[in-house]
Amino acid sequence: MAPTIRDVASAAGVSQSTVSRALSMPELVNPATRARVLEAAGRLGYQPNRAARGLITGRTGNLGLIVPDLSNPFFSSVVKGVQAAARGADYSLFIADTDEEASAEVELLRALNRQVDGIVLCSPRSPDDDLARAGVDSSVVLMNRRIEGRPSVTVDNADGMRQAVEHLSALGHRRIAYVAGPRTSWSNSQRERGLHQSAEDTGSDLVHLGHFPPRFEGGVAAADLALASGATAVIAYNDVVALGLLSRLGARQVSVPDEISVLGCDDISMSAMTHPALTTVSIPKWEAGRAAVVLLLSLLAEGTAESPAPDRELSAQLIVRATTGVAPATSRPVPGGHSMKGPTG
Repeated sequence: MAPTIRDVASAAGVSQSTVSRALSMPELVNPATRARVLEAAGRLGYQPNRAARGLITGRTGNLGLIVPDLSNPFFSSVVKGVQAAARGADYSLFIADTDEEASAEVELLRALNRQVDGIVLCSPRSPDDDLARAGVDSSVVLMNRRIEGRPSVTVDNADGMRQAVEHLSALGHRRIAYVAGPRTSWSNSQRERGLHQSAEDTGSDLVHLGHFPPRFEGGVAAADLALASGATAVIAYNDVVALGLLSRLGARQVSVPDEISVLGCDDISMSAMTHPALTTVSIPKWEAGRAAVVLLLSLLAEGTAESPAPDRELSAQLIVRATTGVAPATSRPVPGGHSMKGPTG
């Protein structure tokens, strides 16, 4: 007869519930205990039956992940972190892409709710009230968003922008432009908060160019405004936007960083492949995805989805490459002699 979970528990000297946790939610089990369970399971040839486990626990063995745009390499890296943690806990993963449509988030939450045990909602664009009214039974962990009463994994975006502004200030830049992301992006609001505070601390003039789509085309559209603003450096909402800026600046034969410095955010893999390589604020994408699943599994194991929500904040780190340099001796002329605000994207 095929070995049972009782056989594994007996061989490992633990309870059946510990065997179940070690195989389905390894982050919640002492590493030495888990190793003993895995050794016993391997020696006996035990294979957990997901369908049977579902009948006993009432769980589906599935997790859900909702992201704004899978074509953005940032979210691809998040997916890998989420998937690695889910696979390690013997969960399957359902992935949904809202295509930056906030209205699709609640609909997808409700649809996935019927098929999964818990959901990671990454960088949601919906208002807090809409998310609260979603009526989702599954545990939900937010990533790149903080809402009172909801567990979340976030990144210290404000500190990342502090590092960026202080870096540019040390290079002599006194007028810095910012190409903002979506108005509904929580990360963008945190970056703007950090930028304004750091600009004040360093005595820098911050030029807000407007809100642009968080895509390559958004950077292309913002580049001419950045040049016209008189800024000697421009910070982009993300690396994809920064790549669009570099493309348009190259087309206009503007030398980076000799004439203007460019700084991105996220540290996607291709940011190091550009010429010149992109200076950026690195966001721990894979780690954040994994942390969100670990938090979600802990909530599922303890049944504390309604308890005071834990939050985890990860650090951002400036990565200096070749698109930032010493400010030009003569600042760019400013039309009208004042800060500009560009059209929204």
